[in-house]
Amino acid sequence: MKSISALFLISGSLSFCQQDQFETWDLNKDGKLLKNELPKPLQKNFAKVDTNHDGSISKEEHKAFRSRNPRPQAKTPDNIIISSDLSYAANDNPRQTLDLYLPKLSEKTNTTNPLPVIVFIHGGAWRAGDKRSGLGRLAPFVASGNYAGISIGYRLTNEAQWPSQIHDCKAAIRWIRANAKKHNLDPGKIAVWGSSAGGHLVAMLGTSGEVEALEGKIGPHLDQSSRVDAVINFFGPSEILTMGDHPSSMDHNAPDSPESILLGGPVLENKEQARSASPISHVTKDDPPILNVHGTADRLVPYPQSVTFHQKLIAAGVSSNLITITEGGHGNFGHATPQVNGVVSAFLSKYLLADKSVHITNQDFQAKP
Repeated sequence: MKSISALFLISGSLSFCQQDQFETWDLNKDGKLLKNELPKPLQKNFAKVDTNHDGSISKEEHKAFRSRNPRPQAKTPDNIIISSDLSYAANDNPRQTLDLYLPKLSEKTNTTNPLPVIVFIHGGAWRAGDKRSGLGRLAPFVASGNYAGISIGYRLTNEAQWPSQIHDCKAAIRWIRANAKKHNLDPGKIAVWGSSAGGHLVAMLGTSGEVEALEGKIGPHLDQSSRVDAVINFFGPSEILTMGDHPSSMDHNAPDSPESILLGGPVLENKEQARSASPISHVTKDDPPILNVHGTADRLVPYPQSVTFHQKLIAAGVSSNLITITEGGHGNFGHATPQVNGVVSAFLSKYLLADKSVHITNQDFQAKP
């Protein structure tokens, strides 16, 4: 457990640094970044990137800085076999593919038992991000030999609107079950994990099992179930219609907000579509266990989103836990990061490895020492 947590901290941090986040940070889509739009650790580089000193960073300045300071390439772990860009939709759309991570056999990992699967779904406001970022999250778990990992791509909002994103994710889950025997996967032990928009999508997978309108007709494996067995939701939106009810760094109800773009029109003019896209709308007592992790200082997805979702799950009789990061931001858990990693490891051990000694409780960690 401890070794997984330590590797998770290192790999997760590397993955975050490698992502090209311009589109994610530019939430109002004006093609420029102000200093306060950048994550705090990167604000120290603002003057270096803003070469014309106009108080903002353009895409051209961003690209120029990247070319002068190329990102380090991630080294493929020696003990993991990676199969990239496997199509779950049986077409040539690169967004509708997944990456499969399997442990190489060794004395430590030599097992013929089917492996439980951890599925990662990336964030990026449904309009940015890449499935390759999942490697950093999943590598330590796969390297342990106890799990297989899969990172899912899905169509972004520049290509398709809701419910295309959940249709894609459900098609990927069906692909996993259809190909479980081929890759030595356990089709009865599938956990999904995502952050931000990815957290929203994994929460949707957990709550919308058997909701016909959200199943879609993507891929050749429509005879397989798209249900999942456990959910790890990192600060994902849970109720689209109430995103604008709390302090935020953006107007979630504006026509150009990520939520409005996802729905295909302004949130308040598309209320039924917004309810369809809200995990909280689909909660039923047969939903799988859900772990919610959220920072109180999140300025993009308000913390009350996870509080209300957790309360609704508990009221319905679903096993739900809420890990609060006091003063934690949107994915920036600071001092609490190792503690969060430990809870994630314990949750997966409990529900995928059937470790009966593990007990998950609601906890409040401090982002700042």
